[in-house]
Amino acid sequence: MYTIVAASQKGGSGKTTLSGHLAVEAVRQGAGEIALIDTDPQGSLAAWWNARAAPAPHFLKAGLPDLEEALAGLDRMGIRIAVIDTPPAITQSISKVVAHADLVIVPTRPSPHDLRAVGATVDIAERHGKPLIFVVNAATARARITGESAVALSQHGTVAPVTIHHRVDFAASMIDGRTVGEVTPASQSAKEITDLWLYIQERLSRIVRDPALLPDFRPGHLAINSLLASGMDAPSELLAAEPPGHEEPERRSGMERRIAELPRIPERRVFGRRASDLPVFGGWK
Repeated sequence: MYTIVAASQKGGSGKTTLSGHLAVEAVRQGAGEIALIDTDPQGSLAAWWNARAAPAPHFLKAGLPDLEEALAGLDRMGIRIAVIDTPPAITQSISKVVAHADLVIVPTRPSPHDLRAVGATVDIAERHGKPLIFVVNAATARARITGESAVALSQHGTVAPVTIHHRVDFAASMIDGRTVGEVTPASQSAKEITDLWLYIQERLSRIVRDPALLPDFRPGHLAINSLLASGMDAPSELLAAEPPGHEEPERRSGMERRIAELPRIPERRVFGRRASDLPVFGGWK
């Protein structure tokens, strides 16, 4: 069994909504038996799942003392991928969950406060030696700050080449236990979730070196243009650098490459590690 952990110390980053959507999309794409685990004491994900009519994905509410045993039980049940939602702002709790991750997803809104808060989550992933992917979440279409945030994040790790935009249908779809792909499958929000999951699925396959995880369908395009600020040219290729300790000898596909040709921000920390030396994004600090 493989484990994907959605982690962010910043409240309101969209971890819970994204976790639910990714788990459901994994089921829809035939990725196998999928389980969704809620470790947040607030229980928002549990409330959503209890309103859900469909039996999949499987769901489990687990406290930190029970998490290891719960994961072992899911493994015995034949669960292929577990998606874990974590509580915000509790470093020790997040660290204990990240320790079980095969891949860490860090949803990040394109705002200065969210960028500064990412550093603590990055530190936790690095401490445990876990590969990490940033997901730019709740972005405004064609806003320059979206592209600038993606470039800033790319200096500290891999950024998913799919942006999740702020739309009413995306958030509202969680009201009755469904996701946007189930409520409005032809919508742009549903397409973004599908593209994001297929990227994550392929990425996970390469990290754990399990070709059986590769999706049957891999789109030749991804919503990389949504990462770009208005007026910026699309890069000719993407370059997604591997985290330390996760080098891959084979040639990487285009969808896994990190933004290489966008204007680079000077060598200054974006996150909370050096708060006194923050870059300027679109006129704010």
